[in-house]
Amino acid sequence: MDRGRKIMNSLPAYGELVELAKAPYDLTERAALNPERISRYVCRAAGFDLLYATQRMDDTVLRKLQQLADESCAVEQFLLMKKGEVLNRIEGFDSENRQVLHTATRDVFIDKPYAPDATGQAKKELEKLEQFLAELDDGTVSNAKGEPFTHLVNIGIGGSDLGPKAVYLALEAFSIQGRQVHFISNVDPDDAAGVLGKLDLSRTLVNVVSKSGSTLETLTNEEFVRAVFKRNGLEPHKHFLAVTGKESPMDNPQKYLRSFYMFDYIGGRYSSTSMVGAVMLGFALGYEKLREFLRGANTMDLAAEEKNIRGNPALLLAMLGIWNHNFLGHETVAILPYSQALIRFTAHLQQCDMESNGKSCTRSGEKMPYQSGPIIWGEPGTNGQHAFYQLLHQGTTIVPAEFIGFRNNQRNEDLIIKGSSSQEKLLANLLAQALAMASGKESDNPNRRFAGNRPSSVLIADRLDPFTMGKLLALYEAKIVLQGFAWNINSFDQEGVQLGKILANRLLDHITAKSDKPDYSGMADDPVGWSMLETAGVLSK
Repeated sequence: MDRGRKIMNSLPAYGELVELAKAPYDLTERAALNPERISRYVCRAAGFDLLYATQRMDDTVLRKLQQLADESCAVEQFLLMKKGEVLNRIEGFDSENRQVLHTATRDVFIDKPYAPDATGQAKKELEKLEQFLAELDDGTVSNAKGEPFTHLVNIGIGGSDLGPKAVYLALEAFSIQGRQVHFISNVDPDDAAGVLGKLDLSRTLVNVVSKSGSTLETLTNEEFVRAVFKRNGLEPHKHFLAVTGKESPMDNPQKYLRSFYMFDYIGGRYSSTSMVGAVMLGFALGYEKLREFLRGANTMDLAAEEKNIRGNPALLLAMLGIWNHNFLGHETVAILPYSQALIRFTAHLQQCDMESNGKSCTRSGEKMPYQSGPIIWGEPGTNGQHAFYQLLHQGTTIVPAEFIGFRNNQRNEDLIIKGSSSQEKLLANLLAQALAMASGKESDNPNRRFAGNRPSSVLIADRLDPFTMGKLLALYEAKIVLQGFAWNINSFDQEGVQLGKILANRLLDHITAKSDKPDYSGMADDPVGWSMLETAGVLSK
């Protein structure tokens, strides 16, 4: 497996792809997007169709991308990850040095899990959650008046908020009648106050999510919410749940109605199928639909093991992304779901991708000699069409796009207007955008000329239900880690978020000391200029 830890530009396929990128397939040529090409470049797996005829590639490029995937041992490393090999490390330097086992949380559905110990722990937590949800349903767990809980407030930040929120909003249509979930993440007190002000707190559970039990924003928000409950005459320990690491400061039965565990080998941004997302989703959807979501994720995990990129949508998206980013030089990717339910899915992928692959050193600690992860952004269509698609079509920056759509809507309500349903209009817009970006349009009027050759892919499934959402989430998780393996970077730490936290804590210490000690003269070591900020009046009331 040493071969799989080489820098990408040392692999034989890399140089050949550099040459091919000098004259990529021209999507604007007459008949370039012919029916044979469109039907030929479709990858079908696990209930998804990935249409990629609108990418600037041909069979030769695909063969070389396959070779690059093989030479980097991307799929082999994905399998080693699932089996529990310690991949979260930088060789020769201090690093987290952990297993990466988010897939173990959904291996509960296969007879021989890849990492039996981790999957055993996931099963135990799932059984605890099943029991708790049953007690909510039968009234064993209720409020002080014997009334059922109708709301749950999820307190977390980063991976403890973005992924769970994105999945909940995606599946809100399948919620148990009368139950709603709300989210508090920002340490801005207006966030918490705004959420709590709309609720009957007596019928509200609060789910606090922090692996370490020491995340400053989460603990601050928790204490804020506890204070509001007390002010309303409610006992927080009868309403509060904890999702945390075993034996963390939050693993405390005196403070929480129930505690569920998350484990060190599951990174925050990959934690939506652990108790981080499961407690909230179980409350909202019920246990059986939660199982469907997890089963969907497992289905895509298995599909991502296929070595042939033509049969593995996660690997194909990963390698097409590398083609666009490293060889064609496009720095960003727009992920554009044509589903209002996926309104926060791109925000989750922004964290998952950019926190994973926004690295500048290899797994050997060497400076990266090529680009690592791209900038991820986007909004749902068709709203986005009336916001930023002008730049996608005619801007000087080429932005590859990944469209996501569904043949049927979630709620089975629609209307035929002018001969077509709203869902048909939605899909027509999606496909038209992909074709227009690829083919462009010539005009003597430069203001109405569309250059074309703007690459995209289209991911289509039948309906966004819990099973499909699990598959979609796992597809993008796999895409991200497969790209990381190809780039030979560590996709599982986030050292880049630490410096700001350290400096913020130092500033808070400075502010506290100033308040407590009248003779305090400032920090002896002031490398980042707090005194300058103070002089400028930034820190003054």
